[in-house]
Amino acid sequence: MTPRLRVVLALVALALVLLGCKDKGRESANEARANVKSLVELAEKDVAEIERGLPEGGKKMAAQLAKEPDAKSNPSQVRAALLKIRQQVPDLGVAKSTFFAFTDEKGIAIRNDLEQDTMAGKDIGAAYPALKKALTGEAFVATQGVFPGVPNPQGPDKEWVAAVPVKHEDGSLLGMLVTGWTYRRFANHLQESLKRDLQEALMHGGDKGKLPVLYVFVFDKAGVYGARGTPPLNEKTLGEQGLVEKTAAGPADAPITIGERAFGWAAARVPKLGPDVGIVVLRSEI
Repeated sequence: MTPRLRVVLALVALALVLLGCKDKGRESANEARANVKSLVELAEKDVAEIERGLPEGGKKMAAQLAKEPDAKSNPSQVRAALLKIRQQVPDLGVAKSTFFAFTDEKGIAIRNDLEQDTMAGKDIGAAYPALKKALTGEAFVATQGVFPGVPNPQGPDKEWVAAVPVKHEDGSLLGMLVTGWTYRRFANHLQESLKRDLQEALMHGGDKGKLPVLYVFVFDKAGVYGARGTPPLNEKTLGEQGLVEKTAAGPADAPITIGERAFGWAAARVPKLGPDVGIVVLRSEI
């Protein structure tokens, strides 16, 4: 075999490998497109639970605090009331929230429902300015922002938060009920839900094949936010794809190679999570 022939054969082999990767990546992108559609529907359902449940929770909160004259200034009683409303309001009981908190009439947090409370004494209105609308009577407010505190070791993070006013029987303001989740925790919820659905589909179909490699992220103009355990390179690579721009006219998808592995991604906006906020699925077939 001549040196020239060896070079030609090597180039042909490389071309076949690249073509195979591209085809596999396109297959993954096509599958990811269906996945992201189902996750957008799930995210909308998750937000709808808060939209329905939080106003009812505000009424229950007012009733709980009215039982004790000093309850508002007693953090332990506030926490007990927060825990109770999740039991009393079905939508809040199944909500994907990572916290529920109660503030005074100025927006200063009195207590949240977690054992370790890093919110008490903090100005929630200053952290999320749009929530101040609830303090002036708006029935339901949702926004995004960053709560000051210990940085997430996984990387920068944001929160989706919602609030409703809590009022006395005479209509005067008692405080504000706030709830929400971090983008990374929400991405983890979506990722685990997708894996469960795909696993169930395999079982019901009698398919003994393996699940694809899957990662789910929330994205916005500032970046891409994955669940704990997501390889940093995956997050960085997706952050370079211009997802906000590419989804401006609707869902988008494309094959992509990360490291030496062929992936496909698909992304779509979720207006209920906020302007320019969306979900992206990164998938690779086994």
